[in-house]
Amino acid sequence: MRTPLALLTAAAVIVTPALAQPRLTYLNPRDVQEAARQHPEVVEEFGGAETGSRGAYVESVGRRVAAYSGTANAGQVYHFTALNSAVENAFAVPGGYVYITRQLMGIINDESELAFVVGHETGHIAANHHQERRSAQRSSAIWGVLGAIFGAVVGNNAFGGLISQSAQQFSKANLLRFSRNQEYQADVLGIRYITAAGYDPNGGATMLAQLTRSAALEARLQGDRNRSTPEWASTHPLSENRMAQASQLARQTGRAGQGLRNRDAYLAQLEGAMVDDDPAQGVIEGRNFTHPDLGMQFVVPTGYLMQNGTRAVTIQGSAGQAQFSGGRFTGSIDDYIYRVIQQLTGGRVQLSMTPIQRTRVNGIPASYVVGRANTSSGAVDVGVFAYQWDANTIYHFVTLTRGGQGFAPLASMVNSLRRITQAEAAAIRPKVIDVVTVQRGDTIQSLASRMAYRDFKLDRFLAINGLAGNSRLVPGQKVKIVVYGARRS
Repeated sequence: MRTPLALLTAAAVIVTPALAQPRLTYLNPRDVQEAARQHPEVVEEFGGAETGSRGAYVESVGRRVAAYSGTANAGQVYHFTALNSAVENAFAVPGGYVYITRQLMGIINDESELAFVVGHETGHIAANHHQERRSAQRSSAIWGVLGAIFGAVVGNNAFGGLISQSAQQFSKANLLRFSRNQEYQADVLGIRYITAAGYDPNGGATMLAQLTRSAALEARLQGDRNRSTPEWASTHPLSENRMAQASQLARQTGRAGQGLRNRDAYLAQLEGAMVDDDPAQGVIEGRNFTHPDLGMQFVVPTGYLMQNGTRAVTIQGSAGQAQFSGGRFTGSIDDYIYRVIQQLTGGRVQLSMTPIQRTRVNGIPASYVVGRANTSSGAVDVGVFAYQWDANTIYHFVTLTRGGQGFAPLASMVNSLRRITQAEAAAIRPKVIDVVTVQRGDTIQSLASRMAYRDFKLDRFLAINGLAGNSRLVPGQKVKIVVYGARRS
């Protein structure tokens, strides 16, 4: 994947007026070619693209904004994609591809805010910020969650061969941090672009305020969930100062409060949009990971966090790390284990292996092995615990613990994998956005009670709609609630 260009903290610096005209620039043809080549891989790794009217809508808003980026042939070189991802994020790659996830779209409240997000990311590309950070990228070994751990302990890039592409991409999003001036410049450019495109320049400040609300809610939820997701607030730190700067920039345009917001049009595009996990990729609920289509569930130990990707689930905790994946395999389970170890080490790292052991886990035939790697930091145990799901399917955990511990810190997890019933699978439904019109007698509390969550219903309703606790609802006003939807066919 191309390295994402992330929004980060801005600092107070002197900038040119927000509507200053940029000189014409050209994207590097090699970047354009590489981004086009890797675009299908990015889309696949982030759960696929949002198609239909919603995808076309994002593309149209992006193109409208990019037309004012000062980039030659902007209509041909910029591409905007909405991703089916539960990660609240947006990023861009140097060759002109900008991505926004459905989860981030869910907290946006009008078209001007969407325009600011894609405008900011377009600004990173137009200003060639990635060129200044390439040296930092080259000097960093980024292999995803497990790859970073293995690499740091064993010191061999071959361990990265095991790591799923999705984990690598999330890690890149976390790593590449631009300077404060670059981030502030991207805000300036985003506001410049949306103002020129006819949008209310206040969309930048209200979008940053909405992100702050979402971050505050996420901080409250973190203690009650076992999800480790690099959402926008963690990869793009926010500050009150940054919102104040965005408001000041909007006032400097002389058009603050004017221009398009297109709230109703935006909310119409959100109707039925999925939020949180897509059941087709498995769902995280507390300590449980459940995949209704694969018919399985496992439970992580207390205090451990999960990150769900399209190809693997990564598990992190204080006493160990793990990754769960697998799929079709026609050989023996022993061959499977040896292949996983080969991919893990690349044949370059010597592991002192125990003999393969046999067992059954909840009636499922299983085999496991532990290898020891001696490093300058001490001994490390690398385990592979594989399950013969059916004649042609094997799943496995790869684990990493301190030397001498083996599977012990993660024993409850590797012994928890089980088949779920058809009733359990059928009970897992996606959460979707329902845009409702406030009726006479409706209150924040009554609408919040309809949210498809077991906890923090009021907080979630306020956050997703950008409302305060003392906000007054007006009949005819449109608001978002999250309800249970039907599975996609």
